[in-house]
Amino acid sequence: MGNVVNKPDHGTLDWVKICEKSSKVITFIDLAGHERYLKTTVFGMTGHAPDFGMLMIGANAGIVGMTKEHLGLALALAVPVFAVVTKVDMCPPNVLAANLRLLVRVLKSSGCRKVPVMVKTKDDVIVSATNFVSQRLCPIFQVSNVTGENLDLLTMFLNLLKTRMPSQDDKPAEFQIDDTYSVPGVGTVVSGTTLAGVIRLNDTLLLGPDPLGRFTPIAVRSIHRKRMPVPEVRGGQTASFALKKIKRSQIRKGMVMVSPALNPQACWQFEGEILVLHHPTTISSRYQAMVHCGSIRQTASILSMSRDCLRTGDKALVRFRFIKHPEYLKRGQRMVFREGRTKAVGNVLRPEPHVVRPTSRRPPGAPPAPLPAPLPATLPATLPATLPAAAVVPSNANAAATATTQESDVVAADSPFEVPSDKRSRRPRKRHDKPDSATN
Repeated sequence: MGNVVNKPDHGTLDWVKICEKSSKVITFIDLAGHERYLKTTVFGMTGHAPDFGMLMIGANAGIVGMTKEHLGLALALAVPVFAVVTKVDMCPPNVLAANLRLLVRVLKSSGCRKVPVMVKTKDDVIVSATNFVSQRLCPIFQVSNVTGENLDLLTMFLNLLKTRMPSQDDKPAEFQIDDTYSVPGVGTVVSGTTLAGVIRLNDTLLLGPDPLGRFTPIAVRSIHRKRMPVPEVRGGQTASFALKKIKRSQIRKGMVMVSPALNPQACWQFEGEILVLHHPTTISSRYQAMVHCGSIRQTASILSMSRDCLRTGDKALVRFRFIKHPEYLKRGQRMVFREGRTKAVGNVLRPEPHVVRPTSRRPPGAPPAPLPAPLPATLPATLPATLPAAAVVPSNANAAATATTQESDVVAADSPFEVPSDKRSRRPRKRHDKPDSATN
């Protein structure tokens, strides 16, 4: 059935003993349920790439607004979900039956299209775990942490589950960064998920993109998994890397460490297909919202759309542009587009690579740039006989003011910007002012 081994008879167990005694290690990621921390929940669902989702529902509270939000998020990211109804010991039977009927109705609705299964025996557990990967089945467990009711069925179900992400050991290494740390005596440490390939100790990977869209070679000094040093990490596993000769300030969430064989390129703009789940009004060009794609979390602006405007339930092709810095995207990635109560989901169709401009520094061995032509040492001895009309110098002050006015008019007409006029020269003349020139 699979017994839990991290509950010692006395004392505490460290990860070395836990991994020695266990045949399967299941990692639980506790995500926030309050609406205020929805962005943290979205980042956990997209960045940590979970295999399955466990929807916790209180038997006395029932289905609330955030329950539907989290269920819709799991459906949008194509994550299989099973429901666990807790606190059945303190809930009246009629309230529990009403909440279960509501849960079944929500799962069977046109938006979910799930097949709910009430798990009550071990045979139900085996059937549910076998057909759970099809994403149509949704097992429902009724448990109590006080009396321990049906906890053995839930443990058996978790033991029978298999990982959903393939290892892909034959592909080039790819690692997305979820968080960064600065450990005293060790240096900069990054944690995240290995998406593909195998990363070994002392491998050199490309870290990026930086704010200019460049990737920097970086060496992996040590690898830790479940607080234990390991020689390598494979696709689908989470790990922490200690990096050499880099500061924590140079790394941010959303960066990746990939093999040089991939020849990675950052992108400012990308094209995606989105489906608007909810929006109060309409979405048009230049609309800005937060884009969640893997461990990327950045505001993006809509450049163009295949339709004039988007409303709730509409589907369209949209071109986005990141606001702050370029990111590393791959075709086919799932993305969530949200802002306030606005929510949209979709896929990345075509990233547009960002071309990094070459630096002005001259490469070694290249010839120096030619110098500009020198200026003449002396001015010509004779000036032209006639000067242009604009260069004629007037003799009196009135003519000087007229020339100044004409010159400013010419500049204002030729310039695309408006030239502010001189208020002192445009002041109307009054009777007590002195004349411009006195005559004898």
